[in-house]
Amino acid sequence: MEPETTPVRFDTKIAVLLRDDLLTWQRLNITAFLVSGIGTRAPEVIGEPYEDASGMRYLSMFRQPVLVFEGDRELLRSAHGRALSRDLPVSVFTSELFATANDRDNRAAVRAVPTEKLDLVGMAVHGPRNAVDKVLKGAVMHH
Repeated sequence: MEPETTPVRFDTKIAVLLRDDLLTWQRLNITAFLVSGIGTRAPEVIGEPYEDASGMRYLSMFRQPVLVFEGDRELLRSAHGRALSRDLPVSVFTSELFATANDRDNRAAVRAVPTEKLDLVGMAVHGPRNAVDKVLKGAVMHH
């Protein structure tokens, strides 16, 4: 069987937006937490399990790239509002979550703050490419 060589173009986009003043370990940790929820909301973004030539099986991963962007506090707030107004699935990471150590306390920390007052340090969004592009307007690719 010939391998497929046609470039794959996805109709949807998975993107993470991080605040630009975070430490490297924070960026990595936040990104991992944020993307973990997307596959539960949109299982179609999860590919088939991996297997190496020895037959060892590995977990499935996203079937499409995850793009990581950065911006300042205001850009994050604006992007969050645009994502919510478009009814796109969003995960959030607030500054308060740096002081918690488990899922129960994380959820309680977010629940304690009204939407417009969330101190966002990161968010992930999934949806149609053009809608996600509009949500991320002004953000730059993370470097």
